[in-house]
Amino acid sequence: MIREVERGSLDSLLAEQVAYYRAVAAEYEAGALDFPGGEELEAAFAEFRPVGDVLELACGPGTWTRALLPHADRVTAVDAAPEMLEIARARIGDDPRVRFVEADLFAWEPDREYDCVFFGFWLSHVPRERFADFWSLVGRCLAPGGRVFFADDGYRTPEELVEGEDSIAIQRRLEDGRAFTAVKVPYTPGELEQSLAGLGWQIEVRQTSGPFFWGSGGRAEDRA
Repeated sequence: MIREVERGSLDSLLAEQVAYYRAVAAEYEAGALDFPGGEELEAAFAEFRPVGDVLELACGPGTWTRALLPHADRVTAVDAAPEMLEIARARIGDDPRVRFVEADLFAWEPDREYDCVFFGFWLSHVPRERFADFWSLVGRCLAPGGRVFFADDGYRTPEELVEGEDSIAIQRRLEDGRAFTAVKVPYTPGELEQSLAGLGWQIEVRQTSGPFFWGSGGRAEDRA
């Protein structure tokens, strides 16, 4: 069982997680997981069609931001790492439909509601202790009848598990050898569906043929 983290330690862990993503920005995409299931994610994303006014949480270097644009009217992309946002801006260019926001997602509040909320490979970096609060934020971001789509994985290497399998903390190293601690919770589709149902969401979560999974849906009250 994954053990809980005390609040002070959790705050420190989340701060180091931001520091890691700032430091790893330049080499981040070189570490993409080359496993089966990527095409299944892309097919599910295309079927979902994130149309309208779309919010992307933890946009990173803008890989998914670019994928959102063929569907969306407008995209607001939020990330805590300015180095990631710089790469994302370069990738997207001067498209007036995209607004980038630098903010800590555990403290940020939206300035309007959106038709869709999307996050790619972010949910596993949300500790269970912050899970309900995070989904409360997602709810505040959604317009009535709004939809959610996320993609992620629960993959953790033995080398990363420096504090053991029952810890949410993993250690990752940069090419220059620097080590950072970050959050990586091995959520499973069944666990996510059950937890989200308990929070008032109706989200279908499906595993691919590899370590990836995806989820889509919305508020249960909007789908009754």
